[in-house]
Amino acid sequence: MTQIITFPFKQEGFEKIKNYHFGKNWPVVYIIEDIKGCKEMYIGETINAYYRSKQHFEKPERRKLKNIHIISDQEYNKSATLDTESWLIQYISAEESITLQNGNGGLKNHNYFDREKYKTKFEEIIWQKLRNHKLVTNDLQELKNSDLFKYSPYKTLSDDQLLLVKEIYKKLKDGQDITYLINGKPGTGKTVLAIYLLKYLKEKEATENLEIGLVVPMTSLRKTIKKVFSKVKGLKSSMILGPNDVTKKKYDLLIVDESHRLQQRLNLANFKSYDDTNKKLKLPKESTQLDWILNSSKNHIFLYDQNQTIRPADINREIFSNLKATKRELTSQMRVEGGEEYISFIEGIFENVNLNPVTFKDYDFQIYDDIGKMITDIKTHNKIHGLSRVVAGYAWPWHTKKKKEKFDIKINGLELVWNSKTEGWVESENSINEIGCIHTIQGYDLNYTGVIIGPEISYDFENTKFIIDKNKYMDFNGKRSASPEELEQYIINIYKTLLTRGIKGTYVYICDENLRKYFMNVFMKGKKYQKVRV
Repeated sequence: MTQIITFPFKQEGFEKIKNYHFGKNWPVVYIIEDIKGCKEMYIGETINAYYRSKQHFEKPERRKLKNIHIISDQEYNKSATLDTESWLIQYISAEESITLQNGNGGLKNHNYFDREKYKTKFEEIIWQKLRNHKLVTNDLQELKNSDLFKYSPYKTLSDDQLLLVKEIYKKLKDGQDITYLINGKPGTGKTVLAIYLLKYLKEKEATENLEIGLVVPMTSLRKTIKKVFSKVKGLKSSMILGPNDVTKKKYDLLIVDESHRLQQRLNLANFKSYDDTNKKLKLPKESTQLDWILNSSKNHIFLYDQNQTIRPADINREIFSNLKATKRELTSQMRVEGGEEYISFIEGIFENVNLNPVTFKDYDFQIYDDIGKMITDIKTHNKIHGLSRVVAGYAWPWHTKKKKEKFDIKINGLELVWNSKTEGWVESENSINEIGCIHTIQGYDLNYTGVIIGPEISYDFENTKFIIDKNKYMDFNGKRSASPEELEQYIINIYKTLLTRGIKGTYVYICDENLRKYFMNVFMKGKKYQKVRV
């Protein structure tokens, strides 16, 4: 049976722990906290709560805490307590009223016998007991959907991520100059790695004084991560930079998330500002934002996915291919519950390769003939799971942006509007009633995604290739200066990105009849495992 027993965090309390049945020689998890509003906590696990609590009391930062809560269970083993500690750190770090004293080193995913049983105990028993003790306030689903959870530096890492963190740290500790290009498909944890690494380096004695910045090219995502950093001990929102910000001073290390969205001098909204930056850095006129970063820091880490470049202003892949850098690959799928199988399915369907029967049993993928039904189902999931949204390719004009019309998109008599804001759209109050574009959703996770594939893309069965209608693609800066081949790749990349946002499921409505038939032909090979909504 799982219990939470509270002791005073002082000498007489330690003696009581010594005599407690699970106080010595038994794996337990513990929370040390400040009773005044539970504003500060430390979370740990040990096989000897008595000695460990005395060790903590020697540290001035811990000594100001007032109570220690020991979570025990007769069925606990070391793996179970490590996992429970990790879950507690991840979720409690997302409670806005609480600051953790923990570092983030060592949080790692691992499997063991009966893991699901302990996860169920955590979700259904331990968390509720913590709420009853008023140590936490939110339910787990609320926290899981929050930005503080999704972009927290307290994440468990995959083996390839953790090895990479240790490798980078060792080189910086040894004084080596580094440039890394870390490739990863959607959902392989590029943003998680970037945020984790920054906090990890700021906590290590050998690297804590380095001037480090995290560059996030996309305005909306940058604003979200700034908000998260302002609430995490040891981090500051000023550590989050736009590409223009890197020119203001010199950095020891710049970590660049979503590097595929760094820009070159093409189809820009403000050429003068761009040119002024190149002048300031004494760089040639055609230099890219990649050059700005290389010029402004001694060390560089680029998180990159060549299949998420979506417009001519994005630096082309050849420049990154030729970058003199240590290249690494992230492979573990961390977002989509359909796993690598689903990602490969989406890649294959757009590349006309590996079109094998679909067998991802744990992922809800459906193709709809009725767009109204798809939107209704997404709204239902939003009520149950939260963070479910409808997004679309840029195949309709944005009339409502200038208040010209009451709607932007009309499909089968259904009138819809584009996102009314670009920053923080996913979390905005009315987003469930709007359609998000690629620029508001790239870099974000959703629980369920409804994707509208517009009429700008069709399929030619005779020649087995995609057909792009440039006139039906409405992103002016996204098609200006692009060759037909480049435009096709940008549009395909947009849909690959949109179709890999959903953690639990992806629903699709396809406007073009031929493209819908093509999707259905591939998809229905796996009809034994899937359903089609009509």
